[in-house]
Amino acid sequence: MAVLDVVLAPPAVGAAVAAVLHVRGSRRHVRVVAPARRAAHRRRAWAFYAALVTIVVALDSPIDTAAERLFWVHMVQHVLLMMVAAPLLVLAAPWTPMWKGLSPGARRSLAVGWVHSPAGRRLSRAARWLGAPACAWLLFNGDLLAWHVPALYDLTLRHQAIHDAEHVTFLVLAVVFWAQVLPSPPLRPKLDLARRIAYVTGAAAVAWLLALILAFARSPLYAAYAERPRAGGLSALTDQQLAAGIMWGPGSIPYAIFVFAAVYAWLAGQNASGASPKARPALKLP
Repeated sequence: MAVLDVVLAPPAVGAAVAAVLHVRGSRRHVRVVAPARRAAHRRRAWAFYAALVTIVVALDSPIDTAAERLFWVHMVQHVLLMMVAAPLLVLAAPWTPMWKGLSPGARRSLAVGWVHSPAGRRLSRAARWLGAPACAWLLFNGDLLAWHVPALYDLTLRHQAIHDAEHVTFLVLAVVFWAQVLPSPPLRPKLDLARRIAYVTGAAAVAWLLALILAFARSPLYAAYAERPRAGGLSALTDQQLAAGIMWGPGSIPYAIFVFAAVYAWLAGQNASGASPKARPALKLP
């Protein structure tokens, strides 16, 4: 029965549907992809499936059950969504394969609705707005801070619908955030490499500040967790400090990987600025 519950849970169902669309679309897409680029397409496909597995592990596994009692496990859940699944989805660039995975009739209907319907025009304006780097940065970090306000965080632990909304905004806005700095064909970052470094470093600083607040608070900030029993005699304050450590440590790794890779590419470009165009290294991140 437990296995059946996992399979039928909404995130698992959504991941399965996405995987089917991607497989169908990839078969159609690979026919028009140059042979030299098919290896990159396969790598992106594996990144996409890894992202789906990460989402299911975060939301439809014992992690989700334990997150209701332990703050640090809840933080692991958030790190998996925002710092693992989201950048993998961006690197996977599943947009074209999934679009081609739809039937021709469905694609035609969606395209017509997007172009001609008032709702489609509103969505287009919203997409352009979200695609602005400053807006994406503010929404991503503002969303992170807002959900950690004690009153709102406690509300997510008492109402499943609000908890689900939290997870959706974390994942969606993290994808929007990472799409500003990582190529995700046909989407391309609008910022140059130096600004991407500042963009990611600034976001890391926001997360570190939140982690410091959680770590050095003299009392538990979240009443919903303070009221719940924890195995092993773990206190609510220690649980909160462990959550801060998860945010500060593992949660910072994707930021650090990007910044180190980008700084290396940027310095390589600076050193090669006097070289001939053919000799200059490409300033592209994976």
